[in-house]
Amino acid sequence: MAGQTIPNEYLAGYAQILAEVAATGRRLTRDELRSRRALGEQAAEAGHSLRALVVRHLAVTRETWPDTAATNVLAAVEQAIDALAEGYEGAQRLAVRQEEAARREFIDDLLYGRSDLGRLAERAERFGLRLSHAHAVAVAGDPASYDETGTVLRKVEQAVLTRFGDRSILLTTKDGRLICIAPGEQDEILTYFAKHAHAATDGGQVAIGRPHPGPGGVVHSYEEALNALDLAARMDLDSPVLHAADLLVFPVLTRDRAAMADLVRNILGPLHNARGGPGPLLNTLTAYFDAGCVATEAARQLNLSVRALTYRLTRIHSLTGSNPADPLHRYALQTAVIGARLLDWPAKNLGP
Repeated sequence: MAGQTIPNEYLAGYAQILAEVAATGRRLTRDELRSRRALGEQAAEAGHSLRALVVRHLAVTRETWPDTAATNVLAAVEQAIDALAEGYEGAQRLAVRQEEAARREFIDDLLYGRSDLGRLAERAERFGLRLSHAHAVAVAGDPASYDETGTVLRKVEQAVLTRFGDRSILLTTKDGRLICIAPGEQDEILTYFAKHAHAATDGGQVAIGRPHPGPGGVVHSYEEALNALDLAARMDLDSPVLHAADLLVFPVLTRDRAAMADLVRNILGPLHNARGGPGPLLNTLTAYFDAGCVATEAARQLNLSVRALTYRLTRIHSLTGSNPADPLHRYALQTAVIGARLLDWPAKNLGP
């Protein structure tokens, strides 16, 4: 019977409580109820079923009851409840599997823009989303692989729902990433999600797409968040939270890839003539621009003296004809440096 699988530790103090209740007729105290709740939580965390826990308690009750007739009745109650719970758990498992399958199919259709949009909006209401309104999507990066029953998802979901209730929030996983879909006008939800997802994933980056209306808006925001994570990887952006709205300049720069490749080739191509190739001088320009063109800060980031950094900048000027200290040249150089990072140059050949 199911009760045989429950260790005695989850019944600590139960027999004593029964003996005192039988002798005095009193009700359980607040501390006793609190201890039962704690043991129930521990049993659930250890993976024991409620059915097994209940039946085991009934067995102990029967063992400690002094009256023979009552013992026989409790034995029958124990068998009946065990059978009843077995049937209930079987039906519940089937319902959970069906619900998970329907939820996963909906998530796939929603994030990939599949299915009829009208039908998708109807299905969304079952999961608490009203797709006629604007929604935004946050996506946590992939430092580990998660699944729907993973502890990371449960931890983040509990934090968000405890803080905001359901509020038309949907948390799930997709392709090894944590995802939160929330109403577009409530940006505090996604900010809160980002904070807890970043902590729960040991520092994984989180990207937040812009709010967009309608059933297709979720797909648009989701793709913006994914693109922001991809951009962060290519550009070495280390901010824990990325907002797609703050990164709009980068898609603009790469919209005409051929033009950007031409700019990189023409402005930075001469760095190939440097001793050691273009890498060190390209890193120098990156650090210099990231430091706001402050030589002392850039030198510190590169572990160089200011004199060594100045020599490198002079060498760049000599090779490329562009002076990083000149405002007009600086703009062209910085744009080319950004383009090089976006196009993964010089690791990848940009063609003729």
